[in-house]
Amino acid sequence: MLEDPSLAAPAVCPASADSTASAVTWPAAFPQGYAVVDVETTGLARDDRIVSAAVYRVDARGEIEDHWYTLVNPERDPGPVWIHGLTHEVLKGAPLFADIAEEFASRLADRVLVAHNAVFDWSMIAREYARAQRTAPVRQRLCTIALSKELGLPLANHKLETLAAHFGVVQRRAHHALDDARVLAEAFRPSLHAAAHGGVRLPLLECRPLTEWYEGGADQGAAGRIGRQAGYRPGGWRPSRKRPPCPYPNPGRYEPGRPLQQGMRVAFSGDTSVERELLEDRAVAAGLHVATSVSRLTSLLVTNDPDSGTGKTVKARQFGTPVVDEAAFGQLLQDVAPAQ
Repeated sequence: MLEDPSLAAPAVCPASADSTASAVTWPAAFPQGYAVVDVETTGLARDDRIVSAAVYRVDARGEIEDHWYTLVNPERDPGPVWIHGLTHEVLKGAPLFADIAEEFASRLADRVLVAHNAVFDWSMIAREYARAQRTAPVRQRLCTIALSKELGLPLANHKLETLAAHFGVVQRRAHHALDDARVLAEAFRPSLHAAAHGGVRLPLLECRPLTEWYEGGADQGAAGRIGRQAGYRPGGWRPSRKRPPCPYPNPGRYEPGRPLQQGMRVAFSGDTSVERELLEDRAVAAGLHVATSVSRLTSLLVTNDPDSGTGKTVKARQFGTPVVDEAAFGQLLQDVAPAQ
């Protein structure tokens, strides 16, 4: 189902990766194989669907073994056609996800799923398998955004095109699943070798599959009727929910070098290597107030990209709100001072 075979042609990886391979003993703890994945979707919400998927299988040292690509009929409006270019006419004859689930699974089996902002790709894949009453054979994932941060790559931002340019990989068709997966596979290889050479840990995270998918709240209607109230049964991923108010008063802004204090208002912005909801849960469990926006009352903004120009980072600069990255926040959570 390849639309353009030229998109699958691998580019030559930088020579430094080859020299690194011969100069270092490969870490025994590194995984034995990876599935570099990209999916295009009808949107970003929990009830959105996959419209195309691509997988590049690579070996333990990042060498490309093969690739696979398919369109997927989402059984609904295709969403942002201006981004992925897949119209209703193009998709109406494509297979349903249930039809390609087995082949997709064979590409993922016994491998670490690698993606750029991997929590999103994994979330979409896990939901599709749950709808099909199956489980994706993935136990771990690796986000290349998180890996680039572990490596300390001098990137202006964390877009795929920026990572590709850093390693000299040519992107031919952005937001085409096959080309995005190819670009990522080619950029992942030198990243993997840099990690091996520098003794850098791989930021591997557990993939928790959905146990059941249900539609329409209490109405567990037939599969394929995805409504606005689609969500997850207990035992799968948790639905969005309103948290109880923080019981502690806000002691004010965080002061660098001092511990967080219960009651502080913490906001999050941008991509994180740990799932956002899990980070928020940890903050709430520590007695912090999770804020959905940044104001003069915000004690701290957590972001891995303080120069991103998002509304929260702009307001943080305007108000002088302290900013820390995800790793520093994780350290601060280990020693939160009690409320006064």
